[in-house]
Amino acid sequence: MSAPLSPTASLQPDGRNAMDFLTAENGAYLESKYQQFLADPLTVEEEWRHFFEAQASLALRPTMQVLPSASESADGPMFELRIAHLINAYRSLGHLGAQLDPLAIEQPAGSPVLEPAFYGFSSAEMGRRFATPSLRGPKESTLAELLDFLRRCYCRSVGCEIMHITDASAREWLLDTCEGQQNRLPLDGPTRLWLLEQVAAAQTFESFLHRKFVGAKRFSLEGGEALIPLLSLLIEEAAMQDARQFVLGMAHRGRLNVLVQLAGKSRKQIFREFADVNPYAYFGRGDVKYHLGHERSFHTRQGHEVRLGLMFNPSHLEFINPVTEGVVRLRQNALPGDGRRAICPLIIHGDAAFIGQGVVAETLNLMALPGYSTGGTVHIVVNNQIGFTTAPQESRSSVYCTDVAKMNEIPVFHVNGEDPFALAHVARTAAQFRQRFQRDVIIDLYCFRRYGHNETDEPRFTQPQMYANIDRHPSVFERFAQALLSDGLLTPDSVQGIVARQETALEADLAEVLAEQAPTSERVRSEPRLSCDLATVTSAVSEQALARVFRALYELPEGFAAHRVLARQLKARSEMAEGQAPVDWASAELLAYGSLLLDGVSVRLSGQDSQRGTFSHRHAYLRAQDSGALYVPLQSLCEPDEQDPQRSPRFEVYNSPLSEAAVLGFEFGYSLEARQALVLWEAQFGDFANGAQVIIDQFIASAFDKWGLRSGLVLLLPHGYEGQGPDHSSARLERFLQLACGSNMRVCNPTTPAQFFHLLRAHALSAQPQVLVVMSPKSLLRHREVLSSMQELCSSRFQCVLPDPVALPVEEVKRVVLSSGKVFYELMERRAQLRERRVALLRLEQVHPFPEPALKSALERFPALEELLWCQEEPENMGAKSYLMPLLQSFCGERLRLHWVSRASAASTATGSPKAHRLEQNELLNRVFEMSQDGGETDA
Repeated sequence: MSAPLSPTASLQPDGRNAMDFLTAENGAYLESKYQQFLADPLTVEEEWRHFFEAQASLALRPTMQVLPSASESADGPMFELRIAHLINAYRSLGHLGAQLDPLAIEQPAGSPVLEPAFYGFSSAEMGRRFATPSLRGPKESTLAELLDFLRRCYCRSVGCEIMHITDASAREWLLDTCEGQQNRLPLDGPTRLWLLEQVAAAQTFESFLHRKFVGAKRFSLEGGEALIPLLSLLIEEAAMQDARQFVLGMAHRGRLNVLVQLAGKSRKQIFREFADVNPYAYFGRGDVKYHLGHERSFHTRQGHEVRLGLMFNPSHLEFINPVTEGVVRLRQNALPGDGRRAICPLIIHGDAAFIGQGVVAETLNLMALPGYSTGGTVHIVVNNQIGFTTAPQESRSSVYCTDVAKMNEIPVFHVNGEDPFALAHVARTAAQFRQRFQRDVIIDLYCFRRYGHNETDEPRFTQPQMYANIDRHPSVFERFAQALLSDGLLTPDSVQGIVARQETALEADLAEVLAEQAPTSERVRSEPRLSCDLATVTSAVSEQALARVFRALYELPEGFAAHRVLARQLKARSEMAEGQAPVDWASAELLAYGSLLLDGVSVRLSGQDSQRGTFSHRHAYLRAQDSGALYVPLQSLCEPDEQDPQRSPRFEVYNSPLSEAAVLGFEFGYSLEARQALVLWEAQFGDFANGAQVIIDQFIASAFDKWGLRSGLVLLLPHGYEGQGPDHSSARLERFLQLACGSNMRVCNPTTPAQFFHLLRAHALSAQPQVLVVMSPKSLLRHREVLSSMQELCSSRFQCVLPDPVALPVEEVKRVVLSSGKVFYELMERRAQLRERRVALLRLEQVHPFPEPALKSALERFPALEELLWCQEEPENMGAKSYLMPLLQSFCGERLRLHWVSRASAASTATGSPKAHRLEQNELLNRVFEMSQDGGETDA
């Protein structure tokens, strides 16, 4: 609930406050408000809502005593206005009186504003009859009948939070649904039996695992089995509203049950994973059984064919959320027509994680953003009413775990998980709302956890009273079955038969698995690694193609008023196209994108301010200075595919919200199935990737080894020491090199526009997807030496190691300095100042996989070479030094002495003093060229 308002706070445009409204002296003003209420009841109700919420919070009662009651007529303005406020109170705060907890440990908190006495109604007025024009129910009733109706709508098994929504059409529709059906959906006998069968299957599967695999972790769904019928009802209803595909993201509680009951994974495979029958197939790879995913197609009860996929997930709970959204967005883009309605994301949360993890709020914020919207997500919170061992009052500052969603005006339905009629209603409402309004909706499923956080945990250490209640509480299946028995739809024998059939099938499957032949004891060979040399990929482009892309970049629509600085840049690009000037970094990047579009490859780039570029260099999207009109030059190169329009290339650059974790997770999900597409995420500064470290560690680096999934995502991470402080210097190269193994990712630090051009093209055109991490530049974007010729773009390829650009007397070179990135240009400048001809400078453009053949070839040019020196800007305990030293030591052997130069080890990446930076950098360069011939391991 929001912070209490002062009772005398001004709530009206003319300065009057709510207390003024309630005094007899303002009768004329109140009469005018009553007339306005008759014309537009919701507007006036919204004005009063904040006042009555404040009164509830302060436990005060407004001065209604001065209002006429017994003496006024039943249809008088004051009486009906009070009735309107009573109705609005139930719509706004009736959820505080709802019976949500299946355990009924505590009674609902309620609120004074739900009591008729709060509005000055006496018991004598309960029989008075009046009109209720704003009610989605009886249009005439007594006060007692009205209270009964409102309590049935808002205070039974469903608690609605919908009045915070400012979209009048959405709010009206929700009110129609809640009050028109009183938040319950009648179910016929066959449907109730169908739901019971699903609960039985869920419960029997869990209890079977509990008996057969004693002590094994499975993160049981017991106590929350209602999740299975709820999901089924959602899918059935959404399929009737044109949804044909569902992508589920969820954490591990109940995951095995969802895998079997909905995603179609065989029980035999689950049993094999519990039995761990083939450990040799998983040396160094694979994941625990309750993190895996699965996908299948099936028909709903109404005959609609749908496809349902459960996403993989690590134990980092909510971080699957943006990944799920990214996968959905890509699949929607691949469909003709309204892909948003056809593919629906479903995300299942835990209550403690939903309120506790910031990535939830970051992902919710993507709901309506043009680059990230998926047409609304249905969220289900499996509300255990406890975290691991932490009670709600210790883990959140809000009334509900879902209150964070109110920032996006998302409707929330809290529901008792043991009321099938309420479950059916919220499932139907959520599915229809999502399909109709293309917005998120939340179902807060109140249940409990029959065991601890996992089956080996003892919850009674910290929650003895709660678990004493749980021990006495019947199962969800027993509650569902008892209702059917009471209604005469089942007999005790038929209930036992449902369970017996499930048990028999499970026993047969387990027996078959246990009878299978034991696997071989030989270790399974790992998959062949990818080539480390992108030079094998043809990335050169014809002069004609580049000329076409250049024209698209510098030719503007007639009358387009470009910014004067941009006008100069566009003129410079026209000179580059004519060969009158070399190509700069930004132009090479856009040429790579444009040439890929001509090859039929889509390009998607997102990040903070990526359309312009953090360093005002890219300008992929242009704004007219007079009208603000948008022009995207490269979109003119997106030629339609006549045979398959959905395969036509797309060029999209999105300015992302100020989020790293959610946006990078989204782009990772998008990249997983993006074939014929270059998908890039750009950090505003490379250091900011820290904010997405969970996505990098748990998804990007390890997805193939854990789940067999390959991504072609590109990370652009501005990196380089330029005196801008500890948070604007390092992209933490060392972290990516620690995560790099074999072919899971390629880590590069290109130093010329041509290298960047060929790197992007070769990556996009390579046959096998692989993550590409690019230490992209900052100061090099406009460095006078960082230029390339058109010929280099037309005829060259990406080179993992770049030779020295200066013609040296190779027979005199005794030392080679190997570096990566921006420091090379400072080394070259210092060498020129010293007129040093015996030191060669090589650039390591690809750091991982280590390009040993290319380095060997580059060093063979120097027959008198005696020593190799690695130079890096970063402190010794950062950068590439720790990764490269073992490789270089093995590479040099006894032939070459090996040294290194770096900043001294530090806890922070860089100094915050520009002058200190320059002193450090100068000392670094001096040390490279002043080391004695027999120098040793050193740092600056």
